[in-house]
Amino acid sequence: MSADRRTVLLGAGALALAACSREVKSAETDLDADVEDAGTLDLDLSDLEARHGGRLGLAVASGSVNAAWRGNERFVYCSTFKMYLAAATLLRVQAGQERLDRAIPITAADMINHAPTTEKAVGLTLTVEQLMKATVELSDNPAANILIREMGGLDALRAFYRGIGDDSTRVDRLEPEMNRADGDKDTITPIQSVQNISRLLVAPDTPLNAASRVLLMRWMTETPTGQGRIKAGIPAGWTVAHKTGTGGYGPTNDIGLIQRPAGGAPIVIAVYFHATRDSTDAQREAVIADATRLALKALGHG
Repeated sequence: MSADRRTVLLGAGALALAACSREVKSAETDLDADVEDAGTLDLDLSDLEARHGGRLGLAVASGSVNAAWRGNERFVYCSTFKMYLAAATLLRVQAGQERLDRAIPITAADMINHAPTTEKAVGLTLTVEQLMKATVELSDNPAANILIREMGGLDALRAFYRGIGDDSTRVDRLEPEMNRADGDKDTITPIQSVQNISRLLVAPDTPLNAASRVLLMRWMTETPTGQGRIKAGIPAGWTVAHKTGTGGYGPTNDIGLIQRPAGGAPIVIAVYFHATRDSTDAQREAVIADATRLALKALGHG
């Protein structure tokens, strides 16, 4: 395996993967003695980028086997953050700082673009649980902003990330401004996203209790969004719990857990594609599906 395509892989607990840059150069990472048995895979997505344009970032992990492409580069995460927002709110419920059944008034002043649940509830109330469900399943933007407001604002959301060991993800703006590319604002790396998902939904010491995990996984599994993304890149019979994110000018993302019907360790995956403006939605989703297939093949599932 050549140095310019090397992806250095660490154990699931560390997930300190080296990622290729736009020129397909990789950062070297020293392996810790405790993870000498971790898998080392070659994942090269340069052909996908060459065919479709744009910039593609992916990280994937299953047990002790991990791989990444541009894994340490930053991408605007768009609505994929709503999975983490729901997790943060569930932790507040666990701590007695919030209640699932607390009713919150929904007002016309809350309304912004893409409000499939909250727009119908203007003048009424929605519970915290209903707001989380709308945020994760339907990517309702006012619901997300309301949850952020109710937890204490963006500082509280930043504190959540730091609390799960994520010191790099940026939290700068509310919906819909946070979708706009502006330097490193509101960005994440694919490796960090996989670390976060693993910490919340896979690790034995996850801070989420069983009831919280059930709710979050249900919303991520039942979401109708992103049928052409990760879901389209997995074999028949496999299932996905995921959260999509989309920017009108090209960003097309999908993150989550893939589960094989035979069981075993789930496959944690995060794909961020900053497509060209002239590409179609279908083309952008197809790139994520193709990247998913290549990642699964690298893990020995294709």
